Amino acid sequence: MKAIAVKGVSALLSTAEEALRPARYWLGFAPWRHKAAAPAPARKPKPEAEDPSALEPTLYRFILRHSLGAQIFLLVLTLISFPFLYYSLLLPKTITDGAIKGGKQFPLHILGFELDQISYLMVLCAAFLGLVFINGGFKYYINTYKGRLGERMLRRFRYQLYQRMLLFPLSYFHKNSSAQIIPMITVECEQLGGFIGDSFVTPLSNGGQLLTNIFFMFMQDWILGLAAVALYPVQGYLIPKLQFKVNQLARRRVRTIRQVADRVQESATGIADIQANDNARLQLSGFAHLLGTIYDIRFESYQRKFFVKFLNNFLGQLTPFFFFSIGGYLVLINKLSVGALAAVLLSQRELASPWNELLGFYQIFQTSKITYEQIVEQFQPAGMMDARLQLEEPGVVTPLTGELVVANLSLAEDGGSRILDGITFSVPLEAHVAVIGQGGSGKNELALVLARLTRPTSGRILIGGMDLAALPTAVTGRRIGYAGAAPYLFAGTLRDNLLLGLRHRPIRPAEYDPGSDKRRSSQIYEARRSGNIDFDLHADWLDYESAGVADKAGLSARITEVLARLDFDEVVYTLGLRWRLDPEAQSEAAARLLEARRTLARRLSEDGIANLVETYDADRFNLNASVAENLLFGTPIGPAFDFEALADNTYVLQVLTKVGLIDDLVEVGKQVAETMIELFADLPADHEFFEQFSFISATDLPEFVAILGRIGADGTRALSRADRTKLLSLPFKLIPARHRLDVLDQTMQDRLLEARKVFRADLPAEAQSQIEFFDAERYNAAASVQDNILFGKIAYGEADAPVRVPSAVAEVVDELSLRQTIIEVGLEYNVGTGGSRLSFAERQKAGIAREVLKRPDLLILNEATSALDGQGQSRVTKGLKDEFAGRGIIWVLHRANLAKDFDRVLVLSNGKLEEQGAPSELDGNGSLMSLLIAAE
Repeated sequence: MKAIAVKGVSALLSTAEEALRPARYWLGFAPWRHKAAAPAPARKPKPEAEDPSALEPTLYRFILRHSLGAQIFLLVLTLISFPFLYYSLLLPKTITDGAIKGGKQFPLHILGFELDQISYLMVLCAAFLGLVFINGGFKYYINTYKGRLGERMLRRFRYQLYQRMLLFPLSYFHKNSSAQIIPMITVECEQLGGFIGDSFVTPLSNGGQLLTNIFFMFMQDWILGLAAVALYPVQGYLIPKLQFKVNQLARRRVRTIRQVADRVQESATGIADIQANDNARLQLSGFAHLLGTIYDIRFESYQRKFFVKFLNNFLGQLTPFFFFSIGGYLVLINKLSVGALAAVLLSQRELASPWNELLGFYQIFQTSKITYEQIVEQFQPAGMMDARLQLEEPGVVTPLTGELVVANLSLAEDGGSRILDGITFSVPLEAHVAVIGQGGSGKNELALVLARLTRPTSGRILIGGMDLAALPTAVTGRRIGYAGAAPYLFAGTLRDNLLLGLRHRPIRPAEYDPGSDKRRSSQIYEARRSGNIDFDLHADWLDYESAGVADKAGLSARITEVLARLDFDEVVYTLGLRWRLDPEAQSEAAARLLEARRTLARRLSEDGIANLVETYDADRFNLNASVAENLLFGTPIGPAFDFEALADNTYVLQVLTKVGLIDDLVEVGKQVAETMIELFADLPADHEFFEQFSFISATDLPEFVAILGRIGADGTRALSRADRTKLLSLPFKLIPARHRLDVLDQTMQDRLLEARKVFRADLPAEAQSQIEFFDAERYNAAASVQDNILFGKIAYGEADAPVRVPSAVAEVVDELSLRQTIIEVGLEYNVGTGGSRLSFAERQKAGIAREVLKRPDLLILNEATSALDGQGQSRVTKGLKDEFAGRGIIWVLHRANLAKDFDRVLVLSNGKLEEQGAPSELDGNGSLMSLLIAAE
């Protein structure tokens, strides 16, 4: 019986699936079972008649637009499950009245089989078990399917939000905090996925179950059926009324939480100013006020929510009262059988679940509706770019030629005041044009408008007769370069940031093994079903043609050329010396750097200055290295053996205990602390000696004073473990040649060498990968390039050692033609979040290099060299003029006197173009340009 039932439901599912398959494919939804197809070629987005990123105004319109076929499939599947549910409710009565009480004449003949009472009972019980299995199967499949559907729709919604954010005008981010956008895309919309899967099937399923149970009750006795539904109208009227206020509170809570996000971001950004102005109390008070507002909102919301639950539970418990009183009376007067009453009571228990589910669904719907509408409202700013221009890919992106014509260009603020007012000029596209003016003249805004980063209020910009506003980003983003005063560098390597302008679309597909290829096919399928772009992130996106090279080697040479033109190559070389090289991935380069190590040692020896570098020797204590470096005799990989945490490291403590060094090193720490306190106790916290000589920061000094005060007659042995650990941490920082505290005599050095040997010999196998030991014949992957070449420490106290040693390294590097190799390593330097690991001037040069590498026809610089000194400015200017000979530059200058070397000068004042012409025409005779130059 069970097998027949399972086959039956499987056949029904397959029939429904096949019936809806064409509609579901047409509407963009996956089939029930999908076999990964061969990887489809990446499709180029095409412009459509409507905005592909447009958001539907209401949640249900969004659901219907993108998941109608799947919702229909779920509804059909749910309807099919109802008969099975009904018969699962009917069977208990049949078993009780027909099989157990013997309400039938036995034996029975069913489908040609003769059944006695016991056999009949077993068949009915098996049928009941089969129906339980079938109903469970329906629930499992429906829940899984709607979960998948919800996740696809949530993915689509998040993608649309992110796509729209990329279309926002720059002015939006000047007026609004990004801290509001982040939670909207990440956290706030999370609940929508679950609701979308439930949006139709849950009310139908639970409503159907409810109606099925009610119908069953009416079939048993109309009075009991009436008792079952008597309180539903009351609940249906009261609960929406109470929910309305909860919805209003939810809106207020969301808005307030966004204010909290704004406050946190502002405080994090302005932390220096808060501390500098003793403003912490004001900031804390403002934050506490916001938290208090959220508390009040949530507490009121809890009160109302729990009152709704209380009311619903109370009314729900009145129904059993009606059943027991009315049903019991009907049984006593023989108007209702005991089996029917038992079946009705069982059905009533099943009745509460779908009704509560419907009430819960209504509350979730209201919350999701509010969330969706509030998010959509925030993603509809004025002045957005047309999404079709963002992704349109022309067949050929031809170079821009002809003239740049600006006609009656104006830009107004929200209040109506004009930042740019009727700007009109035309210049050959290959001209080098300087734009000057005082602060607030509109010169910076003009650069943004010309780069199409800001939309003008009125006027037109034509390039070669083409309207700039109508060109797709594929043209403006590749043929026009823009570098501002504060370029943003993304977290990652310097190389990735420099090549950002060459990664527009996948050029060469990635190669996958069969298993990975199958996963990639599935990823493409899901991306398309979710309305996402399906380009392969692992493909080769580098457009060598745009850079004017043929391959990777040509691109490396081109990068080096651009770095040299911008006087940036020496900086990248220095970064390369400080950064690490992977000897497994670049074995040839590692071998050449080892050769440089040997050559440097030989050179220092020949020049009689070998004493300037104390090389690492496994059998000798290095006086120019710290105690921690001497103990480990290697470079830590990861946090396990971080020098700052060795005093807490269990294995290190075991080693020191084994050689009997713990107490001696704690005593050394005590001596170091006493010396430091004696020398620095009276110095201000910002004194330079703390940075140069002290192991203890000014803030930690009082703590060590307290520790020393706790040392009694029993010495350091009587101190707590925490105090001993603090003292033990000090010797690890000690560099004997630098600090000269005379606390590490030869005997102590020999014992530390013994500990070094024990450390390496006893190191557990699982910790072997946590440290790279020094080896004169091996490249140290965890150490910097410079440390690998030196293979030692520059000696403290030797005259000119900090100058002569780097000079000798540079000579060896040039002799072995390793400079390009080290520059390649420097390009792998991690620039940090927003380029924070580079100086402001270095970030500006990186921003300009990024634009130069893509070879634009027009380069727009908006005070892009304002952080450079005079010599640096001159070198960059010359390099750019040579690079862009025959191509255009529009340079908004931060100093007016730099305009003299340009073909043409535009002089702005109060948003108007006051003067334009050659520098020789404008300089002198009381011109505005001459006044600006004189004012500097």
